[in-house]
Amino acid sequence: MTLTFEDKLFRLALSEDIGSGDVTTLSVIPAGQKGRAVVFGREPFVLSGSKPFRRIFELLDPEIRIECPFPDGDRIAPKVPVFRIEGWVRTLLTGERTALNFAQRLCGIATLTWKMADAIAGTGCRLLDTRKTTPLWRSLEKEAVRHGGGTNHRFGLADGVLIKDNHIAAAGGIKEAVRRAREGAPHTLRIEVEVENLDELDQAIAAGADIVLLDNFSLDLLRSAAAIGKGRVTLETVRAIAETGVDFVSCGALTHSARAIDLTMEFSTSMNL
Repeated sequence: MTLTFEDKLFRLALSEDIGSGDVTTLSVIPAGQKGRAVVFGREPFVLSGSKPFRRIFELLDPEIRIECPFPDGDRIAPKVPVFRIEGWVRTLLTGERTALNFAQRLCGIATLTWKMADAIAGTGCRLLDTRKTTPLWRSLEKEAVRHGGGTNHRFGLADGVLIKDNHIAAAGGIKEAVRRAREGAPHTLRIEVEVENLDELDQAIAAGADIVLLDNFSLDLLRSAAAIGKGRVTLETVRAIAETGVDFVSCGALTHSARAIDLTMEFSTSMNL
């Protein structure tokens, strides 16, 4: 059977944690012992990462039973069980940390995204992510952004033309960079240019850029430019940015700075699956 990219990632994550063997579990827990466990959050959160959580355990034991009554994207209250697990205790203990690491990270991204998307609701502005993702986690983290109500920007370098400051410097200016992009990039791709001031904005428009990304603009300049958001977008500023009339707010913090949700797994002798 050919493994998917994500399954390869999950196997590597398990290998990183297990190494030559889970010596604690193997020495303490007999091979034939079965058990049940539940996973819940100690704080409110938006669920994401159900697939990675499930696959981590399934790769250790395809017969393990895992139930989740909620779809990714649901808002979950504290102490509410999101996963109920039944299987060999050795499997549960060995896979616990890796599975939780994936889930709590992805729940954190979905939760921060939801908070920001909720903060700009009603403005007509859309919340975008960036490529500032954990290496090899991009598909998972961008999915978590969608679970939180955000919108994905480029997945990778092949998905669109985004001319940034270093491209401009290397090409000799905005006009020349846009000209080369028009000639060299597929005609189906829109050309986006990142600018740092109003003069560069004028140059980008004159050069025929389809989209302009405003980097580190103040709120006053954003109102004047009515283009794409501010370089440092936070939960405290995102509403004010959206209200300037911009179409999008692009926020790298969704994936590079989201705080992991505090998830825990506890064994239960009375919980029925």
